[in-house]
Amino acid sequence: MRPRIPQLRLDELLEELQARIDAARGTRDRVHSLLEAVLSVGRELDLTHVLRRIVEAAAVLVDAKYAALGVIGPDGETLSQFLTVGLSDEEIAEIGPYPTGKGILGELIRRPEALRLEDLAAHPASHGCPAHHPVMRTFLGVPVRVRDEVFGNLYLTDKRNGEGFDADDESVISTLAVAAGVAIDNARLYEEAQRQQRWLSVSAEITRSLLSGTSRTSVVELIAQRALAITGARTADMAVPTADGSALCLELALGGDTADRLGQLLPLEGSLPGRAYTDGAPVTTGHLGDALPGGGTDPRHGLGPAVAVPLGRHAGEIQGVLLLARSFGEPAFTDREIGPLSGFADQAALALELAERRRDAEQLAMLEDRDRIARDLHDLAIQRLFATGMTLQSAARFIEHSGASDRVLRAVADLDETIKIIRSTIFGLRAREEEGRQGLRSRVVAVVGEAQPALGFASRLSMEGLLDTDVPIRLADEVVAVLGEALSNAARHAKARRVEVVLQATGRQVVLTVEDDGVGIPEQGRRSGLRNLEERAAGVGGRFALTAPRDGGTRLTWSAPLDPA
Repeated sequence: MRPRIPQLRLDELLEELQARIDAARGTRDRVHSLLEAVLSVGRELDLTHVLRRIVEAAAVLVDAKYAALGVIGPDGETLSQFLTVGLSDEEIAEIGPYPTGKGILGELIRRPEALRLEDLAAHPASHGCPAHHPVMRTFLGVPVRVRDEVFGNLYLTDKRNGEGFDADDESVISTLAVAAGVAIDNARLYEEAQRQQRWLSVSAEITRSLLSGTSRTSVVELIAQRALAITGARTADMAVPTADGSALCLELALGGDTADRLGQLLPLEGSLPGRAYTDGAPVTTGHLGDALPGGGTDPRHGLGPAVAVPLGRHAGEIQGVLLLARSFGEPAFTDREIGPLSGFADQAALALELAERRRDAEQLAMLEDRDRIARDLHDLAIQRLFATGMTLQSAARFIEHSGASDRVLRAVADLDETIKIIRSTIFGLRAREEEGRQGLRSRVVAVVGEAQPALGFASRLSMEGLLDTDVPIRLADEVVAVLGEALSNAARHAKARRVEVVLQATGRQVVLTVEDDGVGIPEQGRRSGLRNLEERAAGVGGRFALTAPRDGGTRLTWSAPLDPA
């Protein structure tokens, strides 16, 4: 039996040698896999792809069944983004919303250092798993740092061979986390440079559009469209202050349910755009539905991260607020994004201010031209018509035929009426804003123009009669208020594609008709606005009627006598 002892010892040595060779080969393969993972992650420049590659590489390196990367939000306490590997879309939908940083996940946020556990449930910070969540036992968590900042954490659970995570696994994932931090930093720098270039290009595009004569409405829509595309937002709204400055009105809405948002009034207190307007600085939130007065009933309910940026905050007067919102679960708006966005908003506001000044100059030139036309009409046309009338009136005495004499006198009366009309036109051409008040014609045109963004199209407008001279000031105020209420109702409730406005001064009364091709007035709809129109008509001795044309829609007719007596 003694000769077999050296043979047994040799077998043990050979087995030990083979184990070390296998371990060395395994170490070599793992190092090779780690290098491939580092190269794969570093190759990407798109931040989203980089993060996805990091999670996938981590799962492969330690043979984990489940892996995730949680991105820490701006508050430094919760997760703003969560990417997973190992779960199907159906499983994710059953589990529900992604975690925000509670329990074990929050432990790494509070203490950013590697954490290895043999049993997740045994840790004091464990809060259990939600319904339909797969059972997980072993755990490995490693922070990912970008320079001196903790960007997020890698979470890995359950090795496929059933064993726990060891020190080698921790070392490999920690090495990958270092390489991931460099790759994330490079991707962010590249993304920031690309975004800055796009903002500069869009700013130049907006300036060119304004200087080429594009309307303000079109330019505002262009601003919102470009901001929507660059930030990857789901919706973009432009809110402007009301005439009295007590609230903000949404004049433009892109993305989502625009019909329910257009024309909506937002208070200065209790809304995200209101805070941005009052503070004169960008304001962010993680859940837009919680930052608006409507709460769950607001059409934006369900949207997630949002930012409200004032336009013209450095110009002394804020012209409006741009509100951008992403879908729930998407990354929050960071300072890296808000900085260029604020600069873009300031440049856009400056361009709008320059356009306003240019329009003022054009308006002044137009008024001067109207003065010239008015002088020519007064000095040439009226004088000649008056002289012609006098001649005909004198000649009528020498006409013996009674029929011919009557015709000449009727022609003289027609000339007198024509002179009155021309004088009314001259008065309208020469009208200026006196004591903050314009003529009825110009006020109606302004109201119709202001309603265009809310409607989404231009209303058809027709005006007849001596509106600026025959309609008293108090009655003109009522007409303007009724028109504004009618157009607002059409924008918010009618869902119309066509609106026609007809305003007439017949000599005895003023008649306003607003007709649309929308869905009509619902039986159970709110009637407060209609009662307001009825009360206004009764207050000036007029009438109010709401009818449905044969081809659908709504026809609103509001009339009042020119002489209340």
